[in-house]
Amino acid sequence: MLRITQYLQMLKQAPNAPLRLPKPPSGPVVIWNLVRRCNLTCKHCYSVSADKDFPGELSTSEIFKVMDDLKAFGVPVLILSGGEPLLRPDIFEISRRAKQMGFYVGLSTNGTLINPQNIQAIAEAAYDYVGISLDGIGATHDRFRRKVGAFDASLQAVRLCKQAGIKVGIRFTLTQDNQDEFPHLLDLLSTEDIDKFYLSHLNYGGRGNKHRQHDVHHQMTRAAMTRLFETCWQMIEAGQPREFVTGNNDADGVFLLWWVRAHFPDHAAAIETKLRAWGGNAAGVNIANIDNLGQVHPDTFWSHHTLGNVRERPFSELWQDCSDPILAGLKQRPRPLKGRCGSCQQQAICGGNTRVRAYQLSGDLWAEDPGCYLSDAEIGLTEMPVAVSA
Repeated sequence: MLRITQYLQMLKQAPNAPLRLPKPPSGPVVIWNLVRRCNLTCKHCYSVSADKDFPGELSTSEIFKVMDDLKAFGVPVLILSGGEPLLRPDIFEISRRAKQMGFYVGLSTNGTLINPQNIQAIAEAAYDYVGISLDGIGATHDRFRRKVGAFDASLQAVRLCKQAGIKVGIRFTLTQDNQDEFPHLLDLLSTEDIDKFYLSHLNYGGRGNKHRQHDVHHQMTRAAMTRLFETCWQMIEAGQPREFVTGNNDADGVFLLWWVRAHFPDHAAAIETKLRAWGGNAAGVNIANIDNLGQVHPDTFWSHHTLGNVRERPFSELWQDCSDPILAGLKQRPRPLKGRCGSCQQQAICGGNTRVRAYQLSGDLWAEDPGCYLSDAEIGLTEMPVAVSA
């Protein structure tokens, strides 16, 4: 995840200001798909959920046992997801215990089940953040979510969270079918006083894999990223910063560096140092996934590869067992990349980008990532032009 606001806020400092690099995390962020059931059947769902119960899901006591191991292992963050996590009857019991244990706890939801009847329980769960997915305004969102009225319900959820004092953000997955909605969702940040905006690039996993032909062309991605940088900077300049982040395409970090070089060249060296410390793609390193059955994956888009099951071995053991060749390769720096990614001079920033996307298209985990939208010049394979362009 690229935290754009953190980098652009550095542009308000003197170019030679002391640089504080982040400490290595104590453990991976765990995205936990507690339940597979969902009340929607979204076009780009990575977990291929449905509105039915799935057998064999972890019980409450099993989840608590895993949480004990995660805490002892140093995991700092739990993102409770699904399916739709609010369909799990014990979701608030799990959430309260996670908070009591000292985890940063996020709730990832489609928002349609947040209503006046349960908003108090959600507030009392004391989530550090609630993320609600939107794919556009009105009918566009409803079409992606395959449910009339889904947008109105999700927008109501945003408003209820704001009224209850809960930090809330929207997540937007950019595709060729909804890229025209992107500016309208950015406008929504101000009109609804939304705290955070997460731009997710389409990743080829689950139901999203079937729709990869609708992924935006590279020029559309560049235009969207440029607009995101500009919007973030304008809000910082206006003294009303919002939290802007992107995910599922670590080329974003390199593109951000070129944008800074073009507009704030005196700050480029410091930004580059921070981006290198970030290191790009963290699947198998600082990002982990546990699914509803207890299977552990390198991240949420790796359902095709399982490291083991927490019912059989603790997560802490599975995450350190590099006898798994894929996990060993993901933890390796630099990774054993091939093709264009193997020759890229920006590997220290992007970390080889999204390996699952390369695998889905080529069958080779270490092949070049087809989602990289950077030019050969921008990754150091040819001479760089004077300025980056959208």
